[in-house]
Order: sequence, then structure tokens, then C-alpha cells
Amino acid sequence: MKRIFTIVTLCIVSASLLLAKNVKKEKQEDVWAGMQTVLNGIKLPDIPDKDFVITQYGASQDSSYLWNGKAINRAIEEASKVGGGKVVIPQGEWKTGPLTLLSHINLHVEKDAKLLFSTTREHYLPVVLTRWEGIDCYTLHPLIYAYDQSDIAITGEGTIDGQANNENWWHMCGAERFGYREGMLTQRAKNHGRPKLTEYEQTNTPVEERKMTLADGLRAQMVNIYKCDRVLIEGVTMRNSPFWVMHPMMVNSLTVRDVKVISHGPNSDGCDPESCNGVLIERCYFDTGDDCIAIKSGRNNDGRRWGIPSQNIIVRDCHMKNGHGGVVVGSEISGGYRNLWVENCKMDSPELERVIRIKTNPCRGGVIENIYARNIEVGQCKEAVLKINLDYEPKEDCQRDFNPVVRNVRLENVTSKASKYGVCIIGLSEEENVCDISVKDCHFDGVKEGDKLKGMVKNLTYDKYYRNGEKVKTEKKK
Repeated sequence: MKRIFTIVTLCIVSASLLLAKNVKKEKQEDVWAGMQTVLNGIKLPDIPDKDFVITQYGASQDSSYLWNGKAINRAIEEASKVGGGKVVIPQGEWKTGPLTLLSHINLHVEKDAKLLFSTTREHYLPVVLTRWEGIDCYTLHPLIYAYDQSDIAITGEGTIDGQANNENWWHMCGAERFGYREGMLTQRAKNHGRPKLTEYEQTNTPVEERKMTLADGLRAQMVNIYKCDRVLIEGVTMRNSPFWVMHPMMVNSLTVRDVKVISHGPNSDGCDPESCNGVLIERCYFDTGDDCIAIKSGRNNDGRRWGIPSQNIIVRDCHMKNGHGGVVVGSEISGGYRNLWVENCKMDSPELERVIRIKTNPCRGGVIENIYARNIEVGQCKEAVLKINLDYEPKEDCQRDFNPVVRNVRLENVTSKASKYGVCIIGLSEEENVCDISVKDCHFDGVKEGDKLKGMVKNLTYDKYYRNGEKVKTEKKK
């Protein structure tokens, strides 16, 4: 009897262990099954197959920036009146001023066509409603802008060139390496644009009163798609942006595919989905002066007032070269973020600083959760393969703290050949606001200084994590 009882007990224990193993396996699979559910929900724009060539509306390669800008906008408006279609930019170089997209319009830049945007700041007046570094305001019209539209696209094999450089837009950041010289009005430390925006946000000034001027020195975004549904950006090359390159904001169903971004100016983020839901970024190339992809949801009071997190974003099969970070969440992330899948990407440059990066601080706050990355091949990066920083811009002043939370971050099958750190986590000193971080089946070689852990971190686990060829045990940092 005793033997039978022992056998039964062993069977029950074995079954329980097998069940637990299967449940764990199921959970792992469910993480990536969720990506397919998101993919199934992302819709492409519905745009009629009808061409509206800009030369039919007065555009000419010999015309001025403003003349052609008016002609292209006229083509967009006429196409929209009859239900939409493809506004075609033919082969050749076309000067233009700012463009405004409308519903059911595809701005199609043909192969060997170049849209060259004006660098005269006055051409981007009057100001329009947008966000600048996560703060709501009226400021310069983006080079390409859409507000409260649906079913829009920017496609083709041509080039969109903001023509920004140290002589026009870039020196306005106030840095000498971008052309700033003493006495220029637009020095960041002397102008009142950024401090004015911060004051507006901290005092909850009504947005309609936040009218920025040329003297405020805020640079224009290249592409800003705001409050739109079903958006496609495909095939084009984007160069030399004054500020952020692609800034989709409060967009539902966004696809960015086969896009090439080359812009080495200050704040030249490649793609910044802000408070967006359902985003696919695939087969893109980023060579940028700031983050390649930076996910956002508003800054401080403005982000919390809207309370719209970015969520359900997929990044796959992309190539990152230069940039402050490959795939980044933050820093303007006060509305929070959830559900990011990154897979099958290649990143490699001595000027690429981090691979996966999460950045925020107690002023900006935000709950950031469910970050999954796998099958990433890194040649080299300057600082860390994974960096989580809850002390980003520590000197920022705000009326009260909104301590951020970062949880459930998983790296799996990530390889790197050179970096300063493997994992770098800077948490808060008194609270466990960073938790459930997993590094599995990863090989980081050429790591100069090991891992860096500062502040409170809970449930950091290493599973077959090798650094410089040696297996690393889970470190507990309190």
C-alpha cells in the first residue's frame, strides 16, 4: 500500500511539474502570439487608384518654393474633393513649401523624384496645432502635416529632403558643432522657446494660448501626422530634417515600411510614434543624429492630461546605424507605454549608443510595461545593449514627483560584439520601480565594464546570459 501511495504521489508530482512547464512554455509563446493579434488589427489606408500629377496644377521645376507648394496643395485639395487619389511627384527636382495632407490622399514621390523643402522659416507660418517635444502648442507648420484626417499615405521610391544643415535650421539648437555662434538669437540657453513651453505645461496654460513665434527658435518637424487613422509611409527616402523626421501622433493603424532615413542633425529622431495604437515599422533603415525609433506619449502634465499611452507597436527586420538609441521608449512618456515587440533587427555603428533603451524621470513618470526583444544582431554600440534609466535629465524641475514604473522587459537571443556595458539599469534609490527584467540566451562580447546596476531593481534574472564568453549569474541589486 505504501509503495502504491509513493508511486501515485510521484505521478502527481511529475504531472504537476509537466503542467507547470507547459504553462510556462505557453506563457512564453503567448507573449509573441500577441504580436500577431496586433498585426491583424493594423489596417492600411483606403485610397482610390486615380492619379493627380502636380504639373497639371501649375507645378514646375523652374518655379519657386512657395509657387510649387501652392500647386501641390492645390492638387491635394482637388483630389480630396472628388474622393481622393494619388498626388504624383514626377521624376526630377521639385522645390516646395509646406504641404498639408487630406483624407484619402497618397503623396506619391516617384523614383528619381526629389521634393526639396524651403529652409526659409517664414514659409512655415502661420503656426499649426501640434506637439513639440511632448508639449502641446501652436508652432511652425511641419514640412508635411495632416490633422484629423483618415486614410493617408506617403509612398514611392523618391526622396523627401528637408535641406536642413548648419547654415539654416540646425544651428538653432544652440550647439557650436551644429553651427551656432555667440550672439545668435536662437541659442538654446538664451532663447525662451523651450523654457516658455515648459512653463505653459507646468502652469496648465490653455493650449489655444500657446502660440510660439519665430523668435522662440523652435525647428519644424519633417512629417507630423496628428489624430489620423490608417496611415502608410512606404518606400521613400527622407533626408536632412530640421527636427524630428517622422512624428505620428495619436494615430490608429500606422504602417512604416521600407523607408530610409538619413539625417544627422540635432534631434533628428527617425520615427517617433506618440500616443499611437497599432503600429508596424518594418524593413526600414535608420542613420540618424538622435534616436532611430523613439516611442512617446506626451510630457509631464500634458501627457497625463491626455492620458493616451502608446501601445501595440511592432518593429521588425530593421537596420539601425548611427543614433542615440536603436529602439527607445521615452523620454516624453508621461502617458505611459505598453506592448512592444522588436525582432530580427541589425544594429551596428560606433556612433550607435544603445540598442534597447527606456528613459524617463520622476517629473515625466509613466508606466512602461511589456517590452519584448528577440533575435537582434549587434555589431557594436557605444554604451549598453540594454539601458533602463529612471534618472534621465535629472535636473528637470517640476511641481511634484510622478515616479515612473518599468516592468516586464525581456531580451532573448540578442548578440553583441562590442559595448561599454551589457546591461545598464539606473533605478530609483528608495523604490523598486524597475522590476521583472529578463535577459535570456544572450551573448555580449567585447564588453569593457560588465553590467551597471544602480538603485532599486526587483526580479532581474539572467538565463544563459554570457558576457565576454562567461556565463553571468543573476545579480541582485537593492
